[in-house]
Amino acid sequence: MRRSVTLSALAAVLAATAAGSALAAGPTTAPAATAKHQRGTLLDRVPERGVLRVCTTGDYRPFTHLDPKTGDYTGIDIDMARDLAKSLDAKPAFVATTWAKLVDDLAAGRCDVAMGGVSVTLARARKAYFSDPYLTDGKTPVVRCEDEQKYQTLEDIDQPGVRVIVNPGGTNEQFARAHIKRATLTVHPDNTTIFDEIIAGRADVMMTDASETRYQAKIHPELCAVHPDKPFSFSEKAYALPRGDGEFKEYVDQWVHLATHDGTYAKYEQEWMK
Repeated sequence: MRRSVTLSALAAVLAATAAGSALAAGPTTAPAATAKHQRGTLLDRVPERGVLRVCTTGDYRPFTHLDPKTGDYTGIDIDMARDLAKSLDAKPAFVATTWAKLVDDLAAGRCDVAMGGVSVTLARARKAYFSDPYLTDGKTPVVRCEDEQKYQTLEDIDQPGVRVIVNPGGTNEQFARAHIKRATLTVHPDNTTIFDEIIAGRADVMMTDASETRYQAKIHPELCAVHPDKPFSFSEKAYALPRGDGEFKEYVDQWVHLATHDGTYAKYEQEWMK
């Protein structure tokens, strides 16, 4: 009986010792876990660095435009990038990319976010997260105004003798190649001069996002956007983010929600579209 009591007392002492060790270990392991957490998300690294790296093509007004003379970026999403950076106590650093390489550059860690009229696609979503969308869009034609009634439907456009022009590497080219079978399709390498080809009569139609057709029609009186309120397709624009960083995505989602409801995005859009 005495041996049984002694063993029970010993077990109680050991249990108390183990519990005390576990409690003592708790405070020492928590800071290490927190440090690992902080290093793992851009939500912490961007403010620490003081720089938000933004991949952008610089060739898609009104969202992103690179002035070749000054090297300065302007556009709705450039203004939005500055706003996002400011919210993170950082400054934006713009990283030049192309439509063909945009998501790959993001996935390779060359930037923290891709901005500039980026359309959400499933192919891109396999390599990157997307923020909540900030704009609903879709492909529609832009043509010389005298031809506006001539190119109302895809069937009107996809006819022998019609010259369709498109910029390379993005959703415009994907859409054109999927729907143009009989018309002549030409890939023009410079999206900043592609509309001049239509004005000069060297091409007849470009199909791009309705938002871009509206802007190009605004700055080029010779061009008309064809039914931009009823585009051929449905798409959304959002900001591409590194896959796997859920905390950064949640923050950007909240920022987008606020910016699209408190007048921030509308102000930048109005400055470009007025």
